Amino acid sequence: MTKIEIPLDTPDIEIENVEINKKGDIIITARSTVKGTHCHKCGRKITKLHCHDREITLRHLSILGRKVYIRIRPARYQCTHCSGNPTTTQKLLWYELRSPHTIAYEEHVLRELVGSTVSDVCIKEDLGYEAVRGIIQRHIKTEVEWSEIERLDVIGIDEISLKKGHKDFVTVVTARTDGRIIILAVLNGRKKSTVKAFLASIPKRLKKTILALCSDLYEGYINAAKEVFGANVIIVVDRFHIAKLYRNGLDELRKEELKRLKKELSKEKYKKLKGTMWILRKEIEGLTVEDLEVLKWLFKCSPILELAYKLCNELTDIFEGDYSKSEAKRKINHWKKRVIKSGLCCFNRFLSTLDKWMDGITNYFINRQTSGFVEGFNNKIKVIKRRCYGILNVKHLFQRIHLDLEGYSLFA
Repeated sequence: MTKIEIPLDTPDIEIENVEINKKGDIIITARSTVKGTHCHKCGRKITKLHCHDREITLRHLSILGRKVYIRIRPARYQCTHCSGNPTTTQKLLWYELRSPHTIAYEEHVLRELVGSTVSDVCIKEDLGYEAVRGIIQRHIKTEVEWSEIERLDVIGIDEISLKKGHKDFVTVVTARTDGRIIILAVLNGRKKSTVKAFLASIPKRLKKTILALCSDLYEGYINAAKEVFGANVIIVVDRFHIAKLYRNGLDELRKEELKRLKKELSKEKYKKLKGTMWILRKEIEGLTVEDLEVLKWLFKCSPILELAYKLCNELTDIFEGDYSKSEAKRKINHWKKRVIKSGLCCFNRFLSTLDKWMDGITNYFINRQTSGFVEGFNNKIKVIKRRCYGILNVKHLFQRIHLDLEGYSLFA
């Protein structure tokens, strides 16, 4: 039989025996080569051997598809410095107390969990559900570890619903640094007080590294950020939420006009307007010849819709343009006057938003910061929730998000 040598990655032990049991599992019996330990009371190094503790069996990394277990009897040492001469059991570096697995095996399980579910890993590794949950609890924190973060750069705040169709919201706080996204918190609810308390808990050294904070139009988030950071951090009202708002105005007008045209036009002429919803949402550069023909017919039937469409694109061009904040504010105010002069009512709600949030909206033009990374990250969270058939515990959700983001780099 050909023999190979495989490193166990378990330092400070000497193998005494290797056997294969009836199930085909590999059982490795080992003993410690380290003499002594530290007293659990006084912390001094002790070397007087008292006895050996009961044998423990630890699951290790599989070899050639076979389960591997390491058996070892930890030595107990007696302290001659403390009164009563207490004994302390030696623990080696490659396993944790009260864990039935080696650290290497638990890191392997955590890698398996990235992009997967607890139930799926239970099946693959032949482990109990609570065993896998225990591994997560031992290695993944339930809240951010500030000492591991060097800087924050851009913070994003948004909310997601834990249950589809329910108002069971949680607030997700993330940061983007050098293209890397970090999960900072999953907070119960979306109250201003909750968000403010978390933002205030950010260490001073990291607050100094924040360049901007991006949020949607929810006042609670924006006011919480203003009260915590003041003028030290730029508060940006996300441009994509703004674009959605003024384009919703165009979409509402489209629905009204198509409803009118359906009554006024013959069936054959109305059929020519098929697909206008998507055509109006496309960028002009992406329109085909057929799309342009549909638009031409639509605008011939509804000049007011053509005017609204042009105004929408003009505002988009402003956001795409290379303007300073003051220039952008001047152009947006000019655009607003044109809308009012046109008599269009479809943008009324958006104009009210402009009046209220003009400063936060035009803060975008300072460094072109957006919540794009937050929206993309929210999609990732939705995938995690669907994959796990829902996660209602915010601490567990934080752990799963952190594991999916950092798992490979932490346990590779």
